[in-house]
Amino acid sequence: MPDSKSSGRLRLSSPLVSTAICLVVCAAVMAAHVRYVFLSGCTLWFGDAEAHLNIARRIVDSRSPGLYQIGSVWLPLPHLLMAPLVRKDWYWQTGLAGAIPAAICMTLAATFLFATLRRLFDSAVAAAAGTAVFLLNPNTLYLGSIPMTEPVFFASSLALLYFTVRFHATQGWGAILGASLAAFCGTLTRYDGWALLPVVALFILVAGPRNRFPKRLACAIVFSIIAAAGPFLWLLHNRWFYGDPLYFYRGPYSAIAITGAMPYPGKNNWPVAAQYFFEAGRLVAGWPGLLIGAAGLALCLWRRAIWPVFLLLVPCAFYISSVHGSGTPIFVPTLWPFTHYNTRFALAFLPLVALGVAALAKLYRPAAAVPALLALAPFLIHPTQRPITWTESDRNSEARRKWTYAAADYLKANARPTDTFLTSFGDMTGIFRAAGIPLNRTITTENIIEWAEVTTHPEMFLFEDWAVVSSGETMQTKIDRLRMRSPRYDLEQRIMVKGQPVIELYRRQPDPLPEGAMPPQSTENENPVP
Repeated sequence: MPDSKSSGRLRLSSPLVSTAICLVVCAAVMAAHVRYVFLSGCTLWFGDAEAHLNIARRIVDSRSPGLYQIGSVWLPLPHLLMAPLVRKDWYWQTGLAGAIPAAICMTLAATFLFATLRRLFDSAVAAAAGTAVFLLNPNTLYLGSIPMTEPVFFASSLALLYFTVRFHATQGWGAILGASLAAFCGTLTRYDGWALLPVVALFILVAGPRNRFPKRLACAIVFSIIAAAGPFLWLLHNRWFYGDPLYFYRGPYSAIAITGAMPYPGKNNWPVAAQYFFEAGRLVAGWPGLLIGAAGLALCLWRRAIWPVFLLLVPCAFYISSVHGSGTPIFVPTLWPFTHYNTRFALAFLPLVALGVAALAKLYRPAAAVPALLALAPFLIHPTQRPITWTESDRNSEARRKWTYAAADYLKANARPTDTFLTSFGDMTGIFRAAGIPLNRTITTENIIEWAEVTTHPEMFLFEDWAVVSSGETMQTKIDRLRMRSPRYDLEQRIMVKGQPVIELYRRQPDPLPEGAMPPQSTENENPVP
């Protein structure tokens, strides 16, 4: 009979216990970093983070709340996860309504990665080394602390990896249902998840003993039906609300429509598209991480652990394809035009690096920490240096933050608590968040009926106290036309930031009195009649 000390070691090293410990540690790490980013005031520096947060808010706080406010391009799951917290004004105004769900999802992502590595290599130490490389990368920590879609997608894609690896070993229905649900969530988070569906369905069909083909066929069918429900629902949403199931791809707010014919490095050029993606990967993971990860992946392939490598490579291929032909450029500061844009896409390298590190850590358990430390070396040597994704969010939002808070401060000082606003959704919405003005006091193009009424018959339906517009946009033209009719809006404040459109704040003036009418006499300073 084993002694108590031996039993304790066995219990501590069991997959369930070690995974639970990983969950607790990862949750503590993410909670600490959410607090750090929040206290740094950087939670909403990414323009996309601000937009995701405000989309979630308008679902529950709008002149016309509901599913239409989800929009047509960004997939809905991240916004739906924010909806419960974003109802609270303080959580919305601070951005924590999006940061908290992101941190929870990144915690789940790291835990599923640990469970996968634990199962693949039968070593909690190797799994911990790989998970540390993934979670402690500063880019992972930053994006896991702000309202972005990457944490939700990592949670779903790494859960999908875990359940498919488990299915290969067990051929169980529980693994299929887990994989189906994970894939379903992934397809409602990022379009990368759509690319995974045929790959996983084919794997389920061919993985395992030949004598179990009928069961695998049934499993593949079940997986395909459940997972494909995500894209089907999104196509249905676009068809129902916008009249075109592919509105997200070819509508006016799609990536192709925004970039248009604009040339950029990698467009219709596969080698250059791959070059920019791999350069972003070097900046995200560092040369040591890429080299050590590549060596570990070669070891995985040599040991015939092919499926995890292949599945984790699919998002990388998807991003290169997106740069090539979907109007989604990646800009890095080391290549022309020497700026930052979409560098976060290269986080797709990190699960691959983690897999390679775990494979190398398995070789010699006493030195399992060595490959992890080497992979993290660039960030450990310069712990105060901001990661590339944080730098991108800072540089690309510096001017926007200036005019956002300048306009918000002006409205807080001059608008009444009951005032209403005519504006446009998008960057303008950050002004109202910062000013603490509920979105149900605004009218935008997303409020279809109200917008049609105030723009078609302003003399009958336009009663908003303010108009907040950006120069050069359609909304400014609308205001200029409205100023020629009744009611009249006068320019109250113009906010100018170098390199940015001018922000104009108009205030509604009292309607003119009918001819011959006398203005009401003020009694403010009169004594009351006894």
